[in-house]
Amino acid sequence: MEASMKKFYEEELVDVKEIKSRPLIALMILIVGTALLALSMATSISFGAADISLKTVWQAVFQFDESITYHNVIQELRLPRAIGGAVVGAFLAVSGAIMQGMTRNPLASPSLMGITDGAVFGIAIMFAFFPNSPYFMFVIASFIGAAFGASIVYGIGAASPGGLTPIKLALSGAAISALLGAISSGIALYFNLAQEVSMWHAGGVAGVKWTSLHMLLPVGLVCLMVAIMLARYITILSFGEDIAIGLGQNTKLIKFIGTILVLVLTGCAVSMAGSVGFVGLVIPHLTRFLVGSDYRWVIPCSAVLGGLLIECADMISRVINPPFETPIGAVTAMVGVPFFLYLARKEGRGKM
Repeated sequence: MEASMKKFYEEELVDVKEIKSRPLIALMILIVGTALLALSMATSISFGAADISLKTVWQAVFQFDESITYHNVIQELRLPRAIGGAVVGAFLAVSGAIMQGMTRNPLASPSLMGITDGAVFGIAIMFAFFPNSPYFMFVIASFIGAAFGASIVYGIGAASPGGLTPIKLALSGAAISALLGAISSGIALYFNLAQEVSMWHAGGVAGVKWTSLHMLLPVGLVCLMVAIMLARYITILSFGEDIAIGLGQNTKLIKFIGTILVLVLTGCAVSMAGSVGFVGLVIPHLTRFLVGSDYRWVIPCSAVLGGLLIECADMISRVINPPFETPIGAVTAMVGVPFFLYLARKEGRGKM
């Protein structure tokens, strides 16, 4: 009986994957998207208060001369900003893809589930009570805050009548995010930290330094590799927990590892760029629409498209109101809010 059931699940899974997997399109996205990401990073480096030619950018990166002012500007300010934008976008997009795959919740994303605001809350606590702590401690605080926000949201959703549903999680996530954001703002006002904390709430990559990249980039890359290794199991889990269990998958272990990946990736992103919303919501949906439901393609393609989105948003933020910069979170929200309302309306009609 068990053998026949397992065979049934395997046949059903193969059929679904054959219909919804588009490897050729995925390869095109990885190749063309990576090229566009590199081009957008170069454009972002050359674009600023003083425009710098792409030739100078190339020389500053590969033939650095510290006696040239533009080379120093690129190396110390613009290059870490460009790398940080690509990294933050990749981390947030992959976090959202993992969340949506594991929970089968189309509204799941770090910014909507209280994770990003929880991370900012942890950083606000550090600014208020441990301001002289090393940067590493702020990173740890962001991880703890992310876990705190997520645990509250899922706890409220699980305790409500009817259990966890996408709409309940979205509502509880919005409420907890607003609460943690309000507490963070209150801490900032009480301890005269409005400027420090507001930067993390607004979101942006202007403050990314080599110090944070050297510390967080290796951690994030390891998490991305683990996520790619976990992708096959997330694909099976995204078709339903019953199917995953029928195929002999340890769903609790997969969810535990996936949750750790989401918390670490989101914590790294917030530690570098603050709260940047809706990347983890929009990009996984767009990626699945293009490449299908095979997370072996969804995760790497989401990383590329997420980095591309943040790089473009960063450049747009600099042209809206020059010479001032508009927060990246406001730019991504212009796309993310209508998309979220569309998904919520569709889910409310029972079409998800």
